Amino acid sequence: MMLKVQNLTKKFAGKDALKGVSFEVKRGEIYGLLGHNGAGKSTTLGVILGMVAAGSGEVMIDGVSVQKDPRKALRKVGAIFESPAFYDYLSGWENLRVLVGLSGPFDARVAKEIVERVGLSDRIHSKVGAYSHGMRQRLALAQALLPEPEILLLDEPTDGLDPEGIKWFRDFVLGLREERGMTVLFNSHLLSEVEQMCDRVSIIRAGELVYEGAVNDLRDDRPGIRLTATPPEILAEVVGRFEAEVMPGGRWVFPEETRIAEVVTALVNAGAEVSEVTPVRRSLEDVYLEYSSQSQP
Repeated sequence: MMLKVQNLTKKFAGKDALKGVSFEVKRGEIYGLLGHNGAGKSTTLGVILGMVAAGSGEVMIDGVSVQKDPRKALRKVGAIFESPAFYDYLSGWENLRVLVGLSGPFDARVAKEIVERVGLSDRIHSKVGAYSHGMRQRLALAQALLPEPEILLLDEPTDGLDPEGIKWFRDFVLGLREERGMTVLFNSHLLSEVEQMCDRVSIIRAGELVYEGAVNDLRDDRPGIRLTATPPEILAEVVGRFEAEVMPGGRWVFPEETRIAEVVTALVNAGAEVSEVTPVRRSLEDVYLEYSSQSQP
């Protein structure tokens, strides 16, 4: 395991922010952390990075404890945590030199290669105050990659980016994994991006890990039917007869042995007008809504 998070707890002003959060990220895996604002995602990343002190629990990075030996554990980590801050009056290159120099030597040759890779070569010597939001995010990514890490931790990395910027980021991260075997842990509200990028996901709700699973499993799990029929009371009565369960997004999940043709026939015989019968699969959005919309403890 590249990253092992064990039973993290944390309180802020006497209130639980994390309640026994545990998960593992394999080497070379892209892992997504999902949850509402305030669910505990950023607090979890803060503990992993040694920037937030946990009440209890431990984080292991490649077998080294962040709590016991943070310098050694974090040596293999690159991160974009919360909103990246730069000196607006300095150029992008000068910012990299100053910020990287705070934790180790600055290698100009490696920096030049990374700047080119993130697509900032033409503007790296311009003042950061003139950078767009997307350029700032690319500079932050260059800073995170300069220690040549083995694991990348990203806190809402595509927040505020336009569709073109989001696609660039997705392709870039997938390329890092393919070419360098990079391990990536990130949290995001963009479920479609998480679904396209991640191998596995976890959902945090009110400080608790309420779901963990492989994205591929989610795509194939619990086939259902989107049924549209009027009047709605007949639809509800008929599908109830077949012991169907309604899920977020209007997806009905029927018992495995159910023949959908029989459901449609029953609807028509009951006087309903059926306008849609569409097979659908459980998506990451379905799972997220199912778990994040449960009653808060």
